[in-house]
Amino acid sequence: MKTSYVDTRQHLLETGHQIMAAKGFSSVGLNEILRSAGVPKGSFYHYFPSKELYGQAVLEAYFTAYLDTQKLLFNDSRIPAAERLLGYWQQWLIGNSGACHEQKCLVVKLSAEVADLSEAMRVTLRDGTDQVIEQLADCIRAGQADGSLSVTDADVTAVMLYQLWLGASLLAKLHRTSAPMEQAMQISRTVLLN
Repeated sequence: MKTSYVDTRQHLLETGHQIMAAKGFSSVGLNEILRSAGVPKGSFYHYFPSKELYGQAVLEAYFTAYLDTQKLLFNDSRIPAAERLLGYWQQWLIGNSGACHEQKCLVVKLSAEVADLSEAMRVTLRDGTDQVIEQLADCIRAGQADGSLSVTDADVTAVMLYQLWLGASLLAKLHRTSAPMEQAMQISRTVLLN
């Protein structure tokens, strides 16, 4: 019996996100995705002309959801911007730490892998991370305006902190410890609150 989905395309994207977050892009075959999604190959090709363009669509959907969530957190003006930023980093620490966590951040998981394999996916990752950094900078500017942050250059600080956390995420994966993430949190507090 064939399972019916309200939105087959969205179901394929969600399935791909889960599998790629755990295994990467190159090591996942189309048959594994289709089997896991319970979708026939013809349906896949109705929505995506190739695995590469599917990967790009997975990344686009990931960034859309991520940026929407980030915007909700950063635009909550009831909370000082400094607290919003530290809450964001705390969520990152919790979501990407521990020996048994399943990596959810496709930026950390796929950036190095696909940057040389797929120009379309590289550009999607680049543009998505640029938008993440821009939202960070906007929140820092809000902190300058509400007096909770004394950072002088919002754009430079946003780039530096994002790079810090990406690096810490990679080191946490390599060492299988949350220590790099905890150090990133300490550095973030120092940068933002001093």
